[in-house]
Amino acid sequence: MKNLHERKAHGEKSTKNLQTINKEEKPAKYITNHLAFAIAASAIGSSFQHGYNTGVMNIPQLLIQKFINESHNNQHEDPASEGTVTFIFSILVSIFCIGGMCGAFMTAFVAEKCGRKGGLLLNNIFVFCAAALIITSKTYQSYEMFIVGRFLIGFNSGLNAGLAPMYLSEISPLQLRGTVGIVYQLVITISIFISQVLGLPSFLGTEKLWPLLFAVILVPSLFMLLTLPFCPESPKYTLFTQGKDDCARKALIWLRETNEVQGEMDLMRAEYKSVKLVPKVALYDLWHNPALRTPLIISVVIMLSQQLSGINAAFFFSNDIFLSAGLSRDSALNATLGLGIINVLMTLISLALIERAGRRTLHLVGLGGMMTMTILLTICLAWQKNVPLLSYFSIVCMITFVIMFAIGPGPIPWFFVQELFGQGARPLATSIAVTVNWAANFIVGLGFLPLQNILGVYTFLIFTAFLCFFWLFTFKYVPETKNKSIEEITALFRLKAQ
Repeated sequence: MKNLHERKAHGEKSTKNLQTINKEEKPAKYITNHLAFAIAASAIGSSFQHGYNTGVMNIPQLLIQKFINESHNNQHEDPASEGTVTFIFSILVSIFCIGGMCGAFMTAFVAEKCGRKGGLLLNNIFVFCAAALIITSKTYQSYEMFIVGRFLIGFNSGLNAGLAPMYLSEISPLQLRGTVGIVYQLVITISIFISQVLGLPSFLGTEKLWPLLFAVILVPSLFMLLTLPFCPESPKYTLFTQGKDDCARKALIWLRETNEVQGEMDLMRAEYKSVKLVPKVALYDLWHNPALRTPLIISVVIMLSQQLSGINAAFFFSNDIFLSAGLSRDSALNATLGLGIINVLMTLISLALIERAGRRTLHLVGLGGMMTMTILLTICLAWQKNVPLLSYFSIVCMITFVIMFAIGPGPIPWFFVQELFGQGARPLATSIAVTVNWAANFIVGLGFLPLQNILGVYTFLIFTAFLCFFWLFTFKYVPETKNKSIEEITALFRLKAQ
């Protein structure tokens, strides 16, 4: 009992010391030119692949299905049945998520062996291989090449989803960690919108040009290869994994554009000393150590709250909702693109609010708003034939639903996981959380259409139940991490575990 009180007192003393350091240092409250350059170099080249390849298959679906049929006919001298074409197309869509799971699973290994920056740069190999396979698949009439290419770009995106938020979190000043972290989701929303626009028949969505849609992925990859080498490796990786104190300090000076980085270095060294006192974190430790198990469970649930929120269902129903409101097919398509613009704009607003309102508050507001909208949308969709006015109200519900997603469940999970773990556990915990995110994405993509065929408009009630659970979980268990150092956050979990 005495030892328990001593450990608790030691933890409280450690937390107070860290708070004293925070008060004495002069915190960076703005993004320097060098930091902005590093953010752009790492985020654009990584999250663009994630978002763009998520949305690029939607609009040119009929053209790709025609290619599948031609490819099948060329190989077997027999046209494929409609069921076969649909099945192969579903593989093309879902294999991206399977690749994402595999890439996410490798995050911890790559992050430790190659570094955050080094891993991001090496990951571009998969982009060039994927682009080469997909672009030439039409020439060689091989949908198999297309499938392999989609798996490789999925692997790239899954690995990026682990490495990029980690790098962004570790190069950010404490007071701007949330703002910088949202950039990853912001680029995803922008790239999804770009993929939808470029897929239109007036751009690259034609029978001759559609393979060029998949050549676009080379542009952000080249951008990263030309810019990221000029940026430093994560200062925390340099200090914790490589043990290079001087190099870590130089990296901070470059990022902050000032020599006054002693406060940040003191925080890093304090965390470094605590990490050295414990053995390297393994999967067994993440689950059996209460101080690590709790943030791991929080990380997994937060990631699930993004994919099981129903956002994909909302976009799936959007075209039908706009058509039922009296819009023409072209106008409904443009309105769906408008939802993409709203998603981008609201993510920008979330970027501005995150350091003021806090992560927990925005996540609760987003989940609560989405839960309310799923109920109202279900009512509107079920009764709009009897009450035509409800079809217009359903558009308002749809827009509000997307807004609520963009300010909370959309951007927050990607960087929130990085804030819950110290340097020793962060790569492995990130790998697990991001793998769960991609797995949930795959399950939703696989199971949504069958559920929709069975339940119809009442499919949204499933997401209502999920959102209710996630709101209650967030309210009870998720801490606020705004303006707290990583060591302060981990110290809180250690105290609770005692």
